[in-house]
Amino acid sequence: MGRKANFVKIIIILSIFASSCALAQAQPQRTNGRRTGPGPGAGPARYPPGQSVRERWFSLPPADRQVFRRNAERWMRMSPQERQIMRQRENLRRERIRRETEAAVRDSGLLLDQQRRDLFESRYMQERRKMEQGLRQQIEAERQQQLPALIQQLRKEFQPQQSNGTATAKPTESPRRESSPKDR
Repeated sequence: MGRKANFVKIIIILSIFASSCALAQAQPQRTNGRRTGPGPGAGPARYPPGQSVRERWFSLPPADRQVFRRNAERWMRMSPQERQIMRQRENLRRERIRRETEAAVRDSGLLLDQQRRDLFESRYMQERRKMEQGLRQQIEAERQQQLPALIQQLRKEFQPQQSNGTATAKPTESPRRESSPKDR
């Protein structure tokens, strides 16, 4: 029964979270005709405006649902101080992206009306996200290629020295410490 109650709590929290996100996106903040937050350029518009939270949830690919669920569970385990730190980091990230996006518009030399500027910013962020994801994948692939050589180098470095031309026995593994349930 406890597991089912936790699952229901998570679903309720996810629904509230998704509803608040939808509400926040439905009410863009503007100051003197300029956007102050992520607003329309924050990401691709995946969902029609009238779509319910349930419909949006089921329209997500299973992998995205799993990621969302894991993040929600992690959020639930955080202390209020940790949540505040995460909010601050997110605000700093959004501010950095906003500044970089404005710099891209400025560097383009284009004079755009607000609608075309918003579209430019949206496309810039979308294409930049794709580019950064590709770079992360490229770095991870290179890392995976270079790890065997690194391990081999370290094995040679840390392997006991051979004396008088006789081969040494393979180093034994260090004894593994039994972990207590609270360490897991």
